[in-house]
Amino acid sequence: MPEYWDRYINLVPDVELSQAFQDSIQQLDQLDRTALARVGDKTYAAGKWSVKDIIQHLTDAERIMSYRALLFARRSGMIPDGFDQDPFAANALANRRTIDDLLDELLIARRSTRDLYDSFDHDMLTARGVCWKYEVSVLDLGFAILGHQNHHLCPCKDRCAWASLQRAHSRRPHKQLHHQVPGYKQPHTVNTRRD
Repeated sequence: MPEYWDRYINLVPDVELSQAFQDSIQQLDQLDRTALARVGDKTYAAGKWSVKDIIQHLTDAERIMSYRALLFARRSGMIPDGFDQDPFAANALANRRTIDDLLDELLIARRSTRDLYDSFDHDMLTARGVCWKYEVSVLDLGFAILGHQNHHLCPCKDRCAWASLQRAHSRRPHKQLHHQVPGYKQPHTVNTRRD
C-alpha cells in the first residue's frame, strides 16, 4: 500500500475499480441535496470548511489527481507540483454557489475521471510516478480519488455528528486491501500494495 495514499485507498470497499467508480457516482446521486443546502455555508467550528467548501475541494482535488494519473499513465516523466488545498479553498468562493451547482460539477468531474480510467490498459494502470514526495501507481490514484470522497462525505451526511465521526474515523483500524486491475486477466494478480 503506497505511503500517504493508503489513508484514502483503505476507505474504498474491496471491489474492482470500475465498480468503485459506479458506487461513488451512486453515492453522490443519493446525497440529500435539500439537507446539504440547509447547512450549506455553516461550519461545525471556526476556521473549518463548509459543506460547499468540501464539495468544491473534492472537485478540485479530483481534477488534480486525474491530471497526475494521466501524466503517469502516459509516462511523461514529469513530477507534478504539490497541491496546497488551503489557497484553493480560500480562492474558490464555493459559498457563492448552490449545492446543486457544486454537486453537478463534481458528478461531471467524476464521470470524466471514470471515462479516463476506462481508457487505461494494464500497463497504464500499473505505471508509477511521484506525487508530492510519495510514489504511487495510476491504479492507486484511482482508488485514492474515490476514498478521498468517502473521507470527506461521510461527515457531510450528518453535520451534527461531524466531530464524533471524525474522531471515530481516526481510531478505526485500516484494513489491508488488494485491488485487481479491472478487466485484466492473468494467472497472477497485480499487487498494488507496497509490502
